[in-house]
Amino acid sequence: MALIPIETRYRTEMADYFEEEAKLRQWMRVEVALARAHAKLGHIPKEAPAQIEAGMGKVKLARVQAIEAETHHDLMAMVKALTEQSGAAGAYVHLGATSYDIEDTATALTLRDAARLARKRVVELRAVLKKLALDNAKRVCVGRTHGQHAVPTTYGMKFALHYAAFGRHLARLDAAIERVSFGKMSGATGTMATFGADAFKLEELVMKDLGLQADPVSTQIVMRDRHAEVLFALALIATSIEQVAQEIRNLQRSEIGEVAESFGAKQVGSSTMPQKRNPHKSERLCSLARVVRAQIPIALENIPSEHERDLTNSAAERYVFPTVFCTTDFMLLELAKILSNLTFDEAAIERNLALSRGGILAERVMMALSAKGMGRQDAHELVRTAAHKAAGMGKPLLDVLRESAEVKRLLKDKELAALFDPSTYVGQAPQIVKRAVDDEA
Repeated sequence: MALIPIETRYRTEMADYFEEEAKLRQWMRVEVALARAHAKLGHIPKEAPAQIEAGMGKVKLARVQAIEAETHHDLMAMVKALTEQSGAAGAYVHLGATSYDIEDTATALTLRDAARLARKRVVELRAVLKKLALDNAKRVCVGRTHGQHAVPTTYGMKFALHYAAFGRHLARLDAAIERVSFGKMSGATGTMATFGADAFKLEELVMKDLGLQADPVSTQIVMRDRHAEVLFALALIATSIEQVAQEIRNLQRSEIGEVAESFGAKQVGSSTMPQKRNPHKSERLCSLARVVRAQIPIALENIPSEHERDLTNSAAERYVFPTVFCTTDFMLLELAKILSNLTFDEAAIERNLALSRGGILAERVMMALSAKGMGRQDAHELVRTAAHKAAGMGKPLLDVLRESAEVKRLLKDKELAALFDPSTYVGQAPQIVKRAVDDEA
């Protein structure tokens, strides 16, 4: 019975990388690479690696678990099971290695491959964001700061902002993938003592076989800053996903209602309120982002290790690695679906643009007065006073400004009225969108 949602409700193909069976196969893959390196250097018979590789295909997880129940050592259980299935070549399994030569090198393979899948998801999400940014480059809406109407912006700007953010995430993820792709064959304290004079060459051969780099210096383990970095990169991604989801949730509020998640014909929003159409998918993403971020302090605490290593990182990593990778993967896929099916309510967008009765164009009037010779601070005070008066009286700002002798002196009525068209006050927004999405990331 599955106990955590990443195994069921939120499961994606990312979970395959962290299954016990997958971990076992990665361990044995490293053991085979080690045997190949020994054979190339003449340490063991040339036919031994092939025999060990054949044995690898016969090892069953159940047998490894049975041995572990006796030995209380998961890696040694694998070594014994692989030895059993390798015939005479079993004598050369795990030759010269310590457990974490195998485990940390296998972990590098797993995290590298899993992070590459996450990268693919980010690229796919950016494609959705790019299309939305370009399609909505001229869709004018109210901009909001501090939860209040500010000045007009466009939906293209909103999506371009997130497109750019996920571009930065790609760069961080690429750097983290490079730094986590390091394994080791350096023995119990990192000195390579068991590998003799050929130690460096043997380590090089193993890592080349696996497509990894050799950690220049290690203890019994690879330092955990490498792992923490890739986890932190994913936590940043999860947090940016939350930012997008939070925006959707707020824009779907009944009082705003400009965008909405798709809602199926038979979908139910509430067991008691039949009218409800909740943005529950976006809410779920905000909730899951907390789960991902909560793992980062643990990842940081795993970095310190006593002397040449202790075991305090191990149990925590069994939770942290799959939790961060699998949860973030689900979030990336889910956000892409939400955005691909997002709907816009044009009437609500127009209603909100008019809601402040011209207040969102106050800045524009201030700048127009300044351009006509009024001091900037004087213009600010004049428009500020007029805006608060208009709001208090429930009148359009334009009507209050028309009563001002100073405004009449500097602006013709036609000029003043033209300032209150929000569709013509979005600055360089369309060009900014184009600049933001015209990249090769």
